[in-house]
Amino acid sequence: MSDMIPGMGGIGIGEIGAGRGVIRGTAAADGPSFADTFKQALGQVSAVQDDAAQKVNAFVSGDPSVELHQVMAATEEAGIALEMLVEVRNKVLEAWQSLSTMQS
Repeated sequence: MSDMIPGMGGIGIGEIGAGRGVIRGTAAADGPSFADTFKQALGQVSAVQDDAAQKVNAFVSGDPSVELHQVMAATEEAGIALEMLVEVRNKVLEAWQSLSTMQS
């Protein structure tokens, strides 16, 4: 997995946590950084999508242990997780743009 965030103009995940002059030094020393939290969320969404893909493949190949309602629930969960992640990305991008206009 790449450290670049799609749609954020080449901003890397590590750069968000470290700051680029705007947010530097504001992270709590005892908690996880935003970058770590975001990486964990990306991993969880990826795992949900992988699980849905496995269930779809098992169902299509005729595995009797996978039923249609399980496939539908898994794919819906993966879709909702992806939508949530995109909205978080959009809010982060909006906040970044707002901060960058304040600095101008």
